[in-house]
Amino acid sequence: MQTNHVDVRQRIRNDIVEGTLAFGSRITIDDLATRYGVSHMPVREALRDLQGEDLVIIEPNRGARVRSVDAKFVRNLFEMRTALEGMLVRQAASRCTPSDITQLITIQTELESRITQGDYPGVIRSNGEFHRAINDLSDNPETVAIVNRHWTLIAALWRYYGYEEDRFEGVVNDHRHLIRALSESDAEAAAVIMHAHVVKARQNLLDRVRAHDTVMELAALSERSRRRSIA
Repeated sequence: MQTNHVDVRQRIRNDIVEGTLAFGSRITIDDLATRYGVSHMPVREALRDLQGEDLVIIEPNRGARVRSVDAKFVRNLFEMRTALEGMLVRQAASRCTPSDITQLITIQTELESRITQGDYPGVIRSNGEFHRAINDLSDNPETVAIVNRHWTLIAALWRYYGYEEDRFEGVVNDHRHLIRALSESDAEAAAVIMHAHVVKARQNLLDRVRAHDTVMELAALSERSRRRSIA
């Protein structure tokens, strides 16, 4: 049962990231059990776990839904990342070894290769791997667990709102400077670069959220106008 529950949790998580289960959409235990070919119990347990990851909201007497997203939520999420990842990269800088630098370079090389190939979902995955590798060097598992818990949600946000190709040039440049700062055990430089890196990501995603909301509002206005003209 435990393996089943973990598997269902990952499948729901994947469906949220892929957009199959859209932000704000209602989800029922019956529908998910049918979708994954399992009983109600592992679905119920999986939804409880995903609520802890902020991916799912469970409301008394109303069931569950994929969490809704707005600009305020995105801003709060990235403000948390700014504070925590800045602290983690400082700690990582004092522990980073040559082999750790080699690992980061390997991940970064893969990330840049995916950019060249136009594999942008793959870029997002490699970016998460790069940040997790740095965070793990901090030897601060409690804080790392908090940050990692939100990476799935961040990946889902980028996939849902989209990403522009020209953004990745800045990501590559920031990552290369982070690797250099870590290789020199320069905690101050690493923290400054990480802070700017996360702030730029926040601004970019907020721009995408606002643009999306504007399009949706215009579409809703157009639909209301069409219905009035028919009436």
